[in-house]
Amino acid sequence: MDRIDKKILSLLQQNARYPLKHLASKVFLSSPAVSTRIERMEKAGIITGYHASVDPIQLGYHITAFINMALDPKEKENFYPFVEDCPNVLECNCVTGQYSMLLKVAFPSTMELDTFIGHLQKYGNTQTQIVFSTAVKPRGIRIDTEDEYMLKDGSL
Repeated sequence: MDRIDKKILSLLQQNARYPLKHLASKVFLSSPAVSTRIERMEKAGIITGYHASVDPIQLGYHITAFINMALDPKEKENFYPFVEDCPNVLECNCVTGQYSMLLKVAFPSTMELDTFIGHLQKYGNTQTQIVFSTAVKPRGIRIDTEDEYMLKDGSL
């Protein structure tokens, strides 16, 4: 992957609906050349999909929460299909530390969140944090060719 591919990825993360012509003008290539590069990155699994960013509150999901869960290892084979089928689960990550799973969920109300937590607790103990506000919204991976790990002020 060269610097042109990285620039295309960065632009697509900003707006996956940019026309090929716009992308081509930003990387100084023809539209067919950009299209070929995008197809190559899709086939390589670098680009895994294109998604719309939506406001959960506008859709009635007023409660976002993170649930830490100490999953009983014997329950993994039952837990994974259960959590995969729950549309309110936005993410489920296996993590290190006191808890083995970290879930990000969205619900219309605390009552529905409470009901969901009750179902989760048959797989292990939970601890829940409800989100009040989000200082940094979900964003794409930073793609740079230099100083990839530097912050804007130059620190790590």
